[in-house]
Amino acid sequence: MKIALIGYGKMGKEIEKIALERHHQVSLIIDINNRHEFTVENLRTADVAIDFSIPDTAYGNILKCFEAGIPVVCGTTGWLDKLNDIRNRCARNAQTFFYASNFSVGVNVFFALNRILAGMMNNLTDYHAEIKEIHHIHKLDAPSGTAITLANDLIEKVDRLSKWELDQASAREVLKITAVRENEVPGTHIITWDSPVDRIEITHEAKSRRGFALGAVLAAEFIKDKKGIYSMEDMLKLC
Repeated sequence: MKIALIGYGKMGKEIEKIALERHHQVSLIIDINNRHEFTVENLRTADVAIDFSIPDTAYGNILKCFEAGIPVVCGTTGWLDKLNDIRNRCARNAQTFFYASNFSVGVNVFFALNRILAGMMNNLTDYHAEIKEIHHIHKLDAPSGTAITLANDLIEKVDRLSKWELDQASAREVLKITAVRENEVPGTHIITWDSPVDRIEITHEAKSRRGFALGAVLAAEFIKDKKGIYSMEDMLKLC
């Protein structure tokens, strides 16, 4: 499989490494220094594109991949206000789009556990939920896309939660997300259920970027010959 890699930071380099280990070819690499090579013609040399760029460019990058007619895997977060538009364009024009807030297989197991636990806690009103996420100082968005996914799943499952807020909780029905940026932490997410008598926590701690990169390459393999809109749930079929 030939891969167009859009974004060549630490994640992009890790994706390249894993793609080569899995006997794929990286036919195009686009970063800030060669944006002039990011053309429809060059994209068409690839079977699939993987975008781990920055929030300001992700939307346009995806549209260009659609214009080239190649499937695109997007792991860039911080642009979700335009996600529904991308999904609509994908469906309307018979393109292929795979989005995940987190491509780690372990994190997606964590998502499933979060939904199961939230269902259990719905009627246990003495417990109040909070989320804490910790990432490296280079991460541009806060809260993380992963934390937002966890929060939205909690709000959907728990009747007493109505919305989330960053670094505060202005009312009992608000889910607080605390975002911490320190050192080179690849990503830690903690969900706490606190009551007057005890505390329950579930945690996912990434050891490196490799798990995220592997998931992105697996996603590219998954959508190569498909049409439509896909997610990690479609690929992993956890629950």
